Amino acid sequence: MLALARGITGFEGRSSFDTWLYRITANRARSTYRTLRRRWQREAGGVPLPDRPDPRRTSVVAGTRLDLLDALDAVPPDLAEAVTLRDVLGLSYREIAGLLDVPEGTVKSRIHEARRQLRARLSDA
Repeated sequence: MLALARGITGFEGRSSFDTWLYRITANRARSTYRTLRRRWQREAGGVPLPDRPDPRRTSVVAGTRLDLLDALDAVPPDLAEAVTLRDVLGLSYREIAGLLDVPEGTVKSRIHEARRQLRARLSDA
């Protein structure tokens, strides 16, 4: 909410308010994830994150989510954004195209490429 309040003066109306709000939210979430990850690395005394979550200490669901967040962070933001809107939030291609202000074909292409890159990263994990 603070980012929204600070950024509202920057809304120029070139896109819909929903698109602008989504961008603020997505950028903030990505930034928060990176900040928390760096903080953990500092507080862990330089001990790197384990390659795979320890199943005795981490649920399968949590481990999968951490792997997915790392993989999403490694692909270009425009690809990660499109695939997240489709596969996590369940939006239609048309809704995503409207939200991102790009053609539907571009959305499909981004989602296809994002899935390809994610599949490769997650299979290496």
